[in-house]
Amino acid sequence: MEIGRETPTDDIDALRAELAVARARAAEDQALIAHPELQIEKLKRELYGPRAERSARLIDQMELAFEELAAAATEDEITAEKAAARTTNVAAFTRNRPARKPFPEHLPRERVVEPAPSACSCCGGDRLRKIGEDVTETLEVIPRQWKVIQRVREKFSCRDCEKISQAPAPFHVTPRGWAGPSLLAMILFEKFGQHQPLNRQAERYAKEGVPLSLSTLADQVGAGCAALEPLIRRIEAHVFAAARLHGDDTTVPVLAKGKTDTGRCWVYVRDDRPFGGPAPPAAMFYYSRDRRGEHPQAHLAGYAGLLQADAYGGYGALYLPDRKPGPILEAACWAHARRPFFALADLAANARRKAEGRAASVISPLALEAVRRIDALFEIERAISGQDADRRRAIRQELSAPLVADLERWLTEKRAGLSRGNDLAKAMDYMLKRWPAFTRFLDDGRVCMTNNSAERALRGIALGRKSWLFAGSDRGGQRAASMYSLIVTAKMNDIDPQAWLADVLARIAGHPASRIDELLPWNWRNANPASAVAA
Repeated sequence: MEIGRETPTDDIDALRAELAVARARAAEDQALIAHPELQIEKLKRELYGPRAERSARLIDQMELAFEELAAAATEDEITAEKAAARTTNVAAFTRNRPARKPFPEHLPRERVVEPAPSACSCCGGDRLRKIGEDVTETLEVIPRQWKVIQRVREKFSCRDCEKISQAPAPFHVTPRGWAGPSLLAMILFEKFGQHQPLNRQAERYAKEGVPLSLSTLADQVGAGCAALEPLIRRIEAHVFAAARLHGDDTTVPVLAKGKTDTGRCWVYVRDDRPFGGPAPPAAMFYYSRDRRGEHPQAHLAGYAGLLQADAYGGYGALYLPDRKPGPILEAACWAHARRPFFALADLAANARRKAEGRAASVISPLALEAVRRIDALFEIERAISGQDADRRRAIRQELSAPLVADLERWLTEKRAGLSRGNDLAKAMDYMLKRWPAFTRFLDDGRVCMTNNSAERALRGIALGRKSWLFAGSDRGGQRAASMYSLIVTAKMNDIDPQAWLADVLARIAGHPASRIDELLPWNWRNANPASAVAA
């Protein structure tokens, strides 16, 4: 065999290496394309708000797709490097990664100095002097550390009177409690904020060398919820002091004898930010075994003002003019009204059906026109979000009122030509029968066009159902509703719920009841700006 001549094996290795490099380049191109597309959609949503009913879901899907593409690109890059290393005529491939942000300054730095050379690598001389250094930073994490804190109270005996003196026992968050405030906050947040049932937490803690029984953890959850009860009542009072509320509910499977019943979780949200209100946002949750109208009527028994909600019949008694302490004014949700029209005019869904070889549904031109007209109103709303109520009302009277009047005429005209059972007719009737509630936003700048604030508050419960499957009892549902009130309110005020709970639990036992408002999330945030959640 001639020296320097490639063998068939070398040729095969080179071809494999070239193929691996080509795959890596293709994977990198896909990831590079997906990343700016994702950023563009996020910027659009941040600047203009949701352009369509499913825009939030679209971003979630794009993030998942980008995650998979980026992971595949790195995997293919490593494969190409290994393949190129087995050849002599195929250059290795390296991805063009976007510049990484520097590690946060607040993280502690551990300086590890590599052993310096003792002799020159060129001549072997030992007369070396330092002229500089290169620093490579690697982000590392220390596994969770457990420790037992021993609080020692020494006893002293008086030599004169023989009386024993001792420091008073420190306040503890729970009676006979053994869990420190940070541990208790973690257990509560994992269960109600991260949707991790106690049995899964117990399994994880045991693997870390700290066996805690399910009953022991459950005991601490009950004690922690009882300790936080004063804060829940203050949040409740703050929410129902609002002039306008968002209301909604969702299903909560609850364990029953030999079966699973369907309970409900109700939420009432105070969020004045859309009209520039200074009051901090908050959410109050309640649990019930069923969806009878008596539940929201009891929740809102002492409330009078504006309620933005869907068309659930149980709210009907709240809108009666002779209601005490006063009538509640209904403000309908345009997003609810838009959904059936959007479903009948979903071009993207039809395109997916065609691509999958399924029969396409009929696209209604009337539904398309209804969506176009409603979206024109949403476009105006996006421009005035955050402005004061008077400014919002003035712009709505000038720009939105003519569009709404024209929409009513159009709906009435087109409805006359449809049969009663037609899906499009039902969507039109939903709006026309509640037209005063749908047009209330034109005369009151505080009113929003949608009930999205309440739906966002309930989103965590929808995610949690997939983890904990059902509530263990009615008491469990009530306890969960209380904790959701705390956690969701903390998130709405841009603070870390677990950090807030840990600090509150450490202080609440000895905190004066007359100053309990100091521990509310928005007041706590002002006193602890470093704990704000990154946007």
